[in-house]
Amino acid sequence: MGQVFGCVRVGQSNVGICETFGKFDDVLQPGCHCLPWCLGWQLAGHLSLRVQQLDVRCETKTKDNVFVTVVASIQYRALAEKAADAFYKLSNTKEQIQAYVFDVIRSSVPKLNLDSAFEQKNDIEPDERVKKAMNRINAAARMRLAASEKAEADKILQIKRAEGDAESKYLAGLGIARQRQAIVDGLRDSVLAFSENVPGTSSKDVMDMVLVTQYFDTMKDIGASSKSSAIFIPHGPGAVKDVTAQIREGLLQANATTQRSLGSLMQSP
Repeated sequence: MGQVFGCVRVGQSNVGICETFGKFDDVLQPGCHCLPWCLGWQLAGHLSLRVQQLDVRCETKTKDNVFVTVVASIQYRALAEKAADAFYKLSNTKEQIQAYVFDVIRSSVPKLNLDSAFEQKNDIEPDERVKKAMNRINAAARMRLAASEKAEADKILQIKRAEGDAESKYLAGLGIARQRQAIVDGLRDSVLAFSENVPGTSSKDVMDMVLVTQYFDTMKDIGASSKSSAIFIPHGPGAVKDVTAQIREGLLQANATTQRSLGSLMQSP
């Protein structure tokens, strides 16, 4: 009965194109419509108003002559007020949209270098060899950065190690200087105390006694050490006298050398 009386139905999100004797007459909105075929009215077709997507793959090259494939996803839909134009003027909607996208991509991508193109568009697929080359470049750059950081860290460690070594040597020098100063002070006090308590003794006698005491202390330490190797040294009263004389002569020679050096410096212009 609907076909006899010319009743047609237009679905939701669609519009119908009505013609009279083959000429466009009206755009039918969703719902039921009566188109008496006997009066020349007919439904020419339907047009969807839903949003559709078209994926376009376009091969082009960048400014630095690298061939890439750009994938563009186009979303489009027909406007209800332009339904007649969309139905009658567009013969193949997808191919016409694809041709327009090709023109846009091929006119814009060649103006950009590969890196700039990647920054502006994620869906870019360069040649596999280009991908490997880019990965090698990035890996080399990261290795250079890592090597630079490691070198800087090694430099800091060396500086800190040198500073610590210098500080250690400085403190060791202070300790040795204080030790020698304490020995000199002790010897001076011993000489003064001995000279005061024992009349008739000279500084030379006191120094000889101190040297003999140190000699016997050294012998005692060598004998008491379990890790000492065998050492052959002359021992006896004569040997002690020889050691004392050698130490005294060494001190006198050092004193004489010092005085001669000072005299030469004072005489030089």
